[in-house]
This record gives sequence, structure tokens and C-alpha cells, in this order.
Amino acid sequence: MRDLLERLGRIPVPRIGRPSGRVRRIVRRFASQPLNAAGFVFLALVALFALAADLIASDKPIACRLDGTLYVLPCIARPAALADDDNFTIERAVAARGGWTLLPPVPFGPTQAKVAGRAGRLGGPSRAHPFGTDDLGRDVLARMVHGARSAMLVGFGSVVLYALIGILLGALAAYFGGPTDRVVMRLIETLSSFPSLFLILAVQGLLGVSTLWQLVAVIGLTRWSDVARLTRGEVLRVATEDYVTAARALGLHPLHILWRHVLPNSMGPVLVACTFGVAGAILIESTLSFLGFGVPPPTPSWGQLLTEAFGSEGSYWLTLFPGVALFATIVSINLVGEGLREAVSPKARGARL
Repeated sequence: MRDLLERLGRIPVPRIGRPSGRVRRIVRRFASQPLNAAGFVFLALVALFALAADLIASDKPIACRLDGTLYVLPCIARPAALADDDNFTIERAVAARGGWTLLPPVPFGPTQAKVAGRAGRLGGPSRAHPFGTDDLGRDVLARMVHGARSAMLVGFGSVVLYALIGILLGALAAYFGGPTDRVVMRLIETLSSFPSLFLILAVQGLLGVSTLWQLVAVIGLTRWSDVARLTRGEVLRVATEDYVTAARALGLHPLHILWRHVLPNSMGPVLVACTFGVAGAILIESTLSFLGFGVPPPTPSWGQLLTEAFGSEGSYWLTLFPGVALFATIVSINLVGEGLREAVSPKARGARL
């Protein structure tokens, strides 16, 4: 028995708690390719616009002092005293009565149809509106900035949801096998037999009135099958490694082995696949919004802007700018995903060398 324990102790077990060295190597390999870095930087900018949309594009100032009252972040807090004012009426009041105001870079709100009481419908790109205005007079750039929030929320939120479901079911199916594996595989085969877009369209049509969180839930609950299948394959591979056999021989609980040893060493390809899934979810959200089953108005969405362009002949800016933003975001996500795949894959690294 002592000899057996000594042999088991010499088997190399991955150090799950200290992955910093491996992470640094992956980051260096990823950043060594300029396209990977460019895609990551663009995606980080889109995420920044999504997080700080209210500070970048709003019909209320970031801060102002008017009539002796200091307003901090009225673009977020929306104080009742400024409910009927926009940036331009506040600027005129400051000029007439004293005080100061700090305007956001884009001084228009995503749903603001009138500026100082006037509406400029279907205006082309100009100094005041660099990306033009839509058929209701709303600033396209402001709607694109806030549309980034919808795209990122649906993209990342739905992927987190279906990744959790897929990883859980795939890991349980592979590690315990038997009836659990058969049930999960039948669920995977059932979901995979329907095209994702048509299945989501059918569910959205049955549910009726759509919300942003409903869209996240529908995409997440209908697209977990690919992650579950990939997780199952990776767990089956890792479960045959020597350190897993050693953990079993030492009498560790199966769930402990799965959580501490099997799953952490199975997640590389799964997380890379989830990165590509973000691009797919954003495309689905834009497609559903274009068809009228996605983000409900007046919540801004890139797909909604493309729908407005479809009904406004000759307004090229409604197609050009949202289309370029959507294309560049999807390409950036795919570049990041491909870079991660090559950074974590020994075969890919060998082929590039």
C-alpha cells in the first residue's frame, strides 16, 4: 500500500490554484499577432461605449450648476428639476442666469427626437450630427452608442447563460455516463435538429411582447447544445489522465474530482468556443431586431437602425454606420476567438512556428 501511495504521489498533478505562468504565456502568444491585438482593442472600445453610454451620449449634461444648485450626473440620475430640459436649453439657461455645465461628447439622447423644440428628420451627416438623424429626428451616433449596450448585453449575457447550462450538463453526462449521458445526449440531439434562428423566432413569437432580458434568456436556453457537446468530449478526454486516476485511487469524492481536477483542465477549448458564440448571439439579436422580434423600441439597437434604413430610401447613413459597426464588432470577436484558439492550442502553435 505504501508503494502504491508513493507511485501515485510522483504523478504530476496540475496546479489548479496558480495558473499565472500559463496565463502569461497565453497572453504573450495572443498579443504577438497584431490582428489579435487590434480586434481586442476594438472590442474593448465597444464594451467601454456600452458601459459608459449614458456618459458618452445623453440629452442631459454630465454635471452642471444652475440657479445655485449643483447637479451631479443628471444624465444618469434624471432629476425632476431638469426633466423638461435638454443640453441646449440648459446651456441657454446657464448663459442667461449664470452657472456652468459639462456636456457629454455626444449631446443628444438615444430617444431624443427634438433638439431645443425642433426635429430634424432624416438629416444627413453634419457637424452637429456626424452620423445624421433617423426618420424621427433622433441622432444616429447616440443611438449607435446605446445600441452597443444592447449588443454587448445580449451577446455576453446569453453566452454566459448557455455556457453555464452546457458546461454543467456536458460535464455531468461525460463524467457519470449511463442514464445521465443518454438523457443529456437526447436533449442535445433534439435541440440540434432545429436551426437556431428559426427556433428562437418561434419562441419569441409564442412569448409575445419582447424585452431585452427575455431575448437573453431565449438565446441562452436554446443554444447550449454545442457547448454541452464540446464539454462532454473534453471531460471524456481529461477523465482518462493519470492525475484523475490517482485522485480516484486516493478515494476523493467524484464531484470533488470533477470540480477541482477535470473541469479546470477541460475549459480551454470550451471558453474559446464561447468567444465565437458572442459573435453569433450579436448577429441573432441584430437579425431579430431587424425582423421586429428583438429588442423592443424605443431601446436602441443596431438591427433597428438597419430596419429604419430599409424604410427610408436614400438615407445611406442609416445603413452605412450601423452596418460598419456590426461588421467590425463581429470581425473583432472572431479575431479574438481565433487568437485565443491558437494561443491555447499546442498544435496550432506548432503549425505557426
